[in-house]
Amino acid sequence: MWMFLVLVYGIIKGLREICKKKSLEKNSVTEVLLVYTFLSLIICSPQIPNAMGLSLNQYLWIALKAFVIFIAWIAGFKAIKKLPISLCGVLDLSRVLFASFLGVLILGESITIYKGIGLVFVSGGLLFLKFNPFYKKNSEIKRGDGSAVIVDQQKKNSNSFFIFLAFLSSILNAVSGLLDKILMKEMNSSQLQFWYTFFLVAYYAIYALARRIKINRSVWKNIWVWLLAVGIIAMDKALFIANGFEESQVTIMTMIKQSSVIVSILSGKFMFKEKHILHKSICALIIVAGILIGIMG
Repeated sequence: MWMFLVLVYGIIKGLREICKKKSLEKNSVTEVLLVYTFLSLIICSPQIPNAMGLSLNQYLWIALKAFVIFIAWIAGFKAIKKLPISLCGVLDLSRVLFASFLGVLILGESITIYKGIGLVFVSGGLLFLKFNPFYKKNSEIKRGDGSAVIVDQQKKNSNSFFIFLAFLSSILNAVSGLLDKILMKEMNSSQLQFWYTFFLVAYYAIYALARRIKINRSVWKNIWVWLLAVGIIAMDKALFIANGFEESQVTIMTMIKQSSVIVSILSGKFMFKEKHILHKSICALIIVAGILIGIMG
């Protein structure tokens, strides 16, 4: 059951990547994050009666988890705003490595031979992203006056920064997944979901005020923001319940979550008409093969 719930999480996660990309076409990262987390809080407000009764220490731990996600989402949304959704989907698979490391180091989860082989595949697929045999530089296509090389290098440097943000988001999401497993041992899913959403809204509101970011009215009419809010509540509920199962493992859950990459790559090709889908698909297949091998163990 817990594996099925995590699979549901992964599919919704992939659909949310589409919503992120589309919502950011009309509004800024801060606008989308603030409004969509506020809407999420409203949606999960009926859980309030079941969300009370925590200790001060538990509230502080939830606030820490929310802060980790606060940073992760800023980095992740900035990355997906500038990078192809298919590339972000493949880069997000790196959280398998980070979550596996944390699961072994903090929770004492074991690395079997199958999991070890799986992680090798995941690492190989991520490394292959750096080497694209199907891509020719602009300098090879355009006339050799030097300008094409400069433009290509500028784009490469810009993309490198946003790729870094995507990796940062993956690391922090892996930390959040670890905290989910720990916190669900001593509280119910309603308590964790409501209060972490509450703290998220507070963080983004303070961030917007501190940076004097104006929230345009148009964001309330952005249907993709509303879909993001519904999606996060549904996927988090499934994930928190899955974490409540004693036999669930962070490493396995993180692997199953990455089924979202299939949705990301397909949407990149058919919705956003992105390029180099073949290369990204091969990388994703290598990584998914590693995930399947890891689950077998």
